[in-house]
Amino acid sequence: MEHYEARGDSQERPLSVSQVNWFIKQLLEEAMPNLWAEGEISDLSQPQSGHIYFTLKDDRSQIRAVIWRSTAQRLKFKLKDGMSVVCRGSVDVYPPRGSYQLNLNTIHPQGVGPLQLAFAQLHEKLSKEGLFDERNKRPLPEFPRRIGFVTSPSGAAIHDFLEAAQAQWPNFELLVIPARVQGEQAIRDLVLGIRRAQRIKPALDLLIVGRGGGSIEDLWAFNEEAVVREVANCALPTISAVGHEIDVTLCDLAADARALTPTQAAQVGLPNADKLRVWLEQSSQRIRQALHQRVAAARNRLEQWSAVGVLARPHDLHRMHRQRLDELKLHADRQIATLVNRRQEDLAAMAQNLEALSPLNVLARGYSITSLADSGTRLRSCEDVTLGQEIQTTLPDGIVTSQVTESSPKRSLPRQSLP
Repeated sequence: MEHYEARGDSQERPLSVSQVNWFIKQLLEEAMPNLWAEGEISDLSQPQSGHIYFTLKDDRSQIRAVIWRSTAQRLKFKLKDGMSVVCRGSVDVYPPRGSYQLNLNTIHPQGVGPLQLAFAQLHEKLSKEGLFDERNKRPLPEFPRRIGFVTSPSGAAIHDFLEAAQAQWPNFELLVIPARVQGEQAIRDLVLGIRRAQRIKPALDLLIVGRGGGSIEDLWAFNEEAVVREVANCALPTISAVGHEIDVTLCDLAADARALTPTQAAQVGLPNADKLRVWLEQSSQRIRQALHQRVAAARNRLEQWSAVGVLARPHDLHRMHRQRLDELKLHADRQIATLVNRRQEDLAAMAQNLEALSPLNVLARGYSITSLADSGTRLRSCEDVTLGQEIQTTLPDGIVTSQVTESSPKRSLPRQSLP
């Protein structure tokens, strides 16, 4: 870096503004190459570049700070405004503005470790989305035949699981899906392993995701958001078996069931042969007792029925029903005959009424009906015809066709009595 000690000491040799800023930058970098600072975060921003910018302040002063993307990508927790932090970095001057800032390479929340905070933040986020909701968890199969285990093939988890499983229920097939369970590459391996398990044909009945115990840093891959979401969205019934009894990961909360250890995963996911054998023997005994009781009850009912007169003389019941049918038929025949006679009498009375109202009876008493010959329209007035028009007169014994030669309307006709 260029030095400027030999200039700026007189009016004839002034420094430019840029030179002043670079001079200050050099002094600060040499005087404070690395320092720890504490304060509260405010004005936090993270643009698309991936860098994180914020102000670190206390009750008297403040300073701008930056976390470059390469460092920000390794943060396990999310920074927020108002968070109190302890951070380490160097003091740097930004020459274009003549301002100085902290270039941070390490940052921790005060009062709690970064991993614990990251765990709490992600737990809160995923809980709000319902990933840990008990209503979304599926029951495990009672008798799984094909089991997949996403874990490291060289780890102790496989050995512990097989040892417990063989003693409990040996009738199963285990497929180990290799995955690194620790380190930066573990996240990708676990996600791909869970996805690969769902594509295996014939399909698996049960999937176990886990590893042996370790520190929180060793187990952290099972707290990564991508892995937790993959476990929660897995189409197979899933058991999370991570670490020892005291270890709890977010995968444990997202899976359909949690096993405290890989050994317990065998106890949770497989039936117990000894307990099943006892249950079958007890069930068989209860079934035999129930069948004996039903046979005895049926025999008693049969003996009681055999003492009833109808069962002792079944032909009597048949004859009794035949006699009852004959009585019903005779009664029905009588009812039908009565109904037919009544309907015939009603029909005769209606015929008499129709005969009395018939126009033919009126003609028989000396009346006739006249109508136009061409249309059949009945005449009600002498004005309905014209001279020369043919008319027909209906008499009791036939029809007479006439031609009109005269039409003489009369105001009134003498009343005549009917013959």
